[in-house]
Amino acid sequence: MQQLSAVIITHNEERNIGRCIASVQGVVDEVVVVDSFSTDATAHICLELGVRFVQRPWDGYSPQRNYAIELAANNWVLAIDADEALSDELRQSILEAKKEGTHRNFKFNRLTNYCGTWIHHSGWYPDTKFRLFDRRESLWQGAIHEQLSQPKTEVRKLKGDLLHYSYSSISEHVARTRHYAMLSAMELRDAGVRPSLLKVVFSPCLKFIKFYLVNRGFLDGFSGLVISAISAYGTFLKYANHWALARKTATP
Repeated sequence: MQQLSAVIITHNEERNIGRCIASVQGVVDEVVVVDSFSTDATAHICLELGVRFVQRPWDGYSPQRNYAIELAANNWVLAIDADEALSDELRQSILEAKKEGTHRNFKFNRLTNYCGTWIHHSGWYPDTKFRLFDRRESLWQGAIHEQLSQPKTEVRKLKGDLLHYSYSSISEHVARTRHYAMLSAMELRDAGVRPSLLKVVFSPCLKFIKFYLVNRGFLDGFSGLVISAISAYGTFLKYANHWALARKTATP
């Protein structure tokens, strides 16, 4: 790896985008931001920081990310979200990887800040992400919780954390959970998956047990309890919405 581009997609990210861009400056050789016509100060902040700023209508997560990749001047790309930032250790690891010049792809752990608390359990850590890659080998795939396709070459893990500044309030978390639950339900419907009342009833319970007990969410204190409960709630909404959508489609 020699030259490296950071690509970011945004929509109304004035709260986060400055921190994100500052964390990659001095590490990458170019920052590309693709914005879906933000109505806040996102554009102003990006232009003030001297990044390449392009606006494009929203076309879904994967298409928007792949468009940003196409705009990059370099084949090596760091994909980072506006609410994320590189830790000092991860910055150093990436700089060392660039200096080595090895042709590898890279992954690293993501550490999430939830309402002001860093979460080290609850199924949210280490939350390893594959985000530094050769764009000739990988593209974003999937409508929800999109992922990069796995490359043929080696994926090496770097030291340091990708810092994720997620939700600033519980109400924000609940609202986002409702949104994703409906998208997931629609995806199940479109894939032809049959709805199940058993999943509506039992999957939320299993999700809570997994997050709070198996993944030791209780060690994250009150935040771990809230995360586990909202995750269970999201699972319930996903399968309940799927059931409702299927019934609506079947109604003459």
